[in-house]
Amino acid sequence: MRTRIKNQILKLTALSLMAAAISAAVVNTANAASDINVQILSATIKDRKIDGATVTLQKNGEQSATATTNAQGQVSLNTAFADDPSVLLIVKKSGYSNLVVKCPCSGTTYAISPVMNNLDGMRVVLNWGAEPRDLDSHIVYPANHVYFMNMKGTDALLDVDNTTGFGPETITINRKHDGERYVYAVHNFSDGSNPNSDRLSKSGAKVFVYVGQTLIKTYYVPTNKVGNLWTVFAVTEAGEFQDFNTIKGVTSHDRLQTSEFQGVINHSEVQTVSYSASNQDDAKSLNKQGEDAYHAGNYDESIRLYQAAIELNGNYGQAYSNLGLVFQKAGRVAEAMWANRKAIALANGPTAATVRASSHYNNAKIYEAAEQWNDALREYKYANGEKNNPVYDKAIQRMQQKGAK
Repeated sequence: MRTRIKNQILKLTALSLMAAAISAAVVNTANAASDINVQILSATIKDRKIDGATVTLQKNGEQSATATTNAQGQVSLNTAFADDPSVLLIVKKSGYSNLVVKCPCSGTTYAISPVMNNLDGMRVVLNWGAEPRDLDSHIVYPANHVYFMNMKGTDALLDVDNTTGFGPETITINRKHDGERYVYAVHNFSDGSNPNSDRLSKSGAKVFVYVGQTLIKTYYVPTNKVGNLWTVFAVTEAGEFQDFNTIKGVTSHDRLQTSEFQGVINHSEVQTVSYSASNQDDAKSLNKQGEDAYHAGNYDESIRLYQAAIELNGNYGQAYSNLGLVFQKAGRVAEAMWANRKAIALANGPTAATVRASSHYNNAKIYEAAEQWNDALREYKYANGEKNNPVYDKAIQRMQQKGAK
C-alpha cells in the first residue's frame, strides 16, 4: 500500500515538474520573441517619411522577418532572437540605395538615400539615438566648411540639419574636386563646451557614405571614449578614402574652426589597421569566388563577394581592382571609379604601375563616356605617366581634339 502511494506521489511530482518545465519554456519563448520597431525617413528632405520600403531582419545570412513601412515610415518586425550586432537590418526601396546596418535597431530612425547620378558625387548620412539631442555634421575642404552655420559650400550642401535626436544629418557633395582633400567629422553640439563628455561615444551614432546607387562605407562611433568631436574619415586629393574613427575633446561651442581639423588635414591621425593572417586568407578565398562569379556573368554575386573580401582585408588592392571592373560591367560607374581609386592607392609590388595605369585608364573611359572631356584627359595622362602605351597616347589626342585642356 505504502509503495503504491509513494509511486503515485512520484508520478504526480514528475507530472508537476513537466508542467512547470513546459510553462517555463512557453514563458522563455515569449520573452525571446520581441518586436523591433524602426522608422524610415528620407536622407535629403527633412522629416519626410518613406512608405512602401521593405525592411528585413537577417541573421547568419538568412532572412528572418520582413515587413513594409506604413505612411509614417514605421514598421514593426516580430522576431525570436535578440536585437544585437549579430543581426542586420536591410532597407530597400526603388529609387533609393539599399541600406544595410548592424543592430541594435529597435526604437531607432534611419534615413535612406536617393540614388545619385553624378560621377564624382558623394552623400554622407548621420544617424544616432535619442541622446544627445544635437549632433552636427561637418565637411572641411579648401576654402569651405559646410555645417549648420554655413549650409552651402562649393558643390556641396547640408541637406538636412537635425537638433532633436536620431537624425538624419545629411551632407551631399555634388562634385568632389580633384586635388582637394575633404575631412568629415561629427561634433556633439549638445556638449560643445564639455570636451570630457562621453555622450557622443554612447550615442549609437552611425555614418553611411553613398556613391552612385551604393552604400560603400559604414562607420560606427567608437565606444567607451571621452570627447565631443568624432573625426570619421577623409577623402584624399586623389579620391581615396582614409579612415580615422577617432574621438577627441574640443572646447568650441558655437562653431568649429578649421584649426580643429588640423591633425587630419596634415594626415597625422590616419587610422592604421592590421588584418590577421586568417582574415587575409579568407579574403583571398572570397576574391577567388568573386572572380568565378564574374566570369559566370553573375555580377551582383561577384560584387557581394569582392565587398566581403574587402571587409575582411581593407588593404586588399586586387579585390578593389576587381570590384572596380565588375561595377563598371554592371553599369555602376560612379562606384567603379571609387573602387579604382582605392586600387590605385593600394597598388604595390612589381605590378603596381600596371595596376595604377589600368585603373586610371578605366576611370578615363568612364569620364569619356559621360563626355567629361577634361576629366577624361587628366586620367588618361595619369595612366600614361604610370606606363607608356600607344592606347593612352591615342586617347589623349582624342580628348585634345574634343577641346580638353
